[in-house]
Amino acid sequence: MKQISKAAELTAAVEKAKEQGLEIGLVPTMGALHEGHLSLIERAMRENDFVVVSLFVNPIQFNNKEDLAKYPRTVEADLKLIASLPQQRAKEVIAFTPSVDEMYPQGEPTEVYHFGPVEEVMEGPRRPGHFSGVAVVVRRLFDLAQPRRAYFGEKDYQQIAVIRALLDQIKYPIELVPCPIVRADDGLALSSRNMRLSPAARAMAPAINATLEQAAEMAEYEDVDDVKEWVLDTLASFHEVTPQPDGLRFEPEYFEVVDAITLQPIENWDDAGEHGAVGCIAVWLDGVRLIDIVKF
Repeated sequence: MKQISKAAELTAAVEKAKEQGLEIGLVPTMGALHEGHLSLIERAMRENDFVVVSLFVNPIQFNNKEDLAKYPRTVEADLKLIASLPQQRAKEVIAFTPSVDEMYPQGEPTEVYHFGPVEEVMEGPRRPGHFSGVAVVVRRLFDLAQPRRAYFGEKDYQQIAVIRALLDQIKYPIELVPCPIVRADDGLALSSRNMRLSPAARAMAPAINATLEQAAEMAEYEDVDDVKEWVLDTLASFHEVTPQPDGLRFEPEYFEVVDAITLQPIENWDDAGEHGAVGCIAVWLDGVRLIDIVKF
C-alpha cells in the first residue's frame, strides 16, 4: 500500500496504471474505518488491478458544524488496517489522504447538483445541501481516480441512489457497485459514528435492527402504514418498555418505506417496482444520529 496526499501525485499514478491497462477501483470513505469499509476495500481488491481508497472528511456535506467537528479522524489506524489486507488481484493499493485545501484549492466549491425526486425524500429535506456536497466530492474523486468501478455501502442507501443519478448526469462510464451492510454480532449496522455512543447507548442500539427485522416479518400480513407506525412507536416507547440508564431513549426522525430504485414512498406493497421496497430509518440515540435499512 502507498499513501498519497497530493492530487497531482494521484493523477500521475492513475495515468501510469491506465497506460498499463490496469482496471481501477475506487472506494470513497471519510476514514474511521471499520469492518464495513474493509469489506468494500477487499471486494475492490478482488475485482480490480489498482485500487484507490480515499480517506477524506468532506466538510461541504455536513449541515451541522458540531457534527463535522466530532466526526472521528483516525488516519494512522486506518492506514494500518488497509495495509493489513491481502491485496489479492490488486497489484497496487493507494490510500489517498488529501487535505481540504488539496481537494478544494479554489476554496469552497460553488457548483451545486440537483437530483430531483430522489433527493427530495428522507435525508434530503432534513439535510439541505448534503447530497450536493456528496456529489461534488465524489465527482472530484472520480476525476482523480478515473475508476472502472466505485464501491459504496448500502447503509447509506439514499446516497447510492444519488450517486447513480450523478453518473446519469455526468455520463461517466463507471460501474456503481452497492455492497451489503456489515453488522456487528448483535445486529447493529457498523458505522464510524458508533464509536461516539456511550457503553449504555451501544448496548441499546441493536434494538434498531431488531425492530426492522420484525417489521420485515410483519410486512407479510400488515399494510405499509401499519408497519411504519409500529416501527416508530416501538422505538419511541422502547425506554418505557425496557427502562434504560441515564435517561437514554430513541428519538426516531423518520421511517419511510420506499421503492428500492426511485426512493419514492409507497402506500401499498404492490406499488413497489420489480426491485421491491426498502425501509429507511434515522434515529437519534445519545446525541448520535444512526441510520439503517431493511429490505422487504
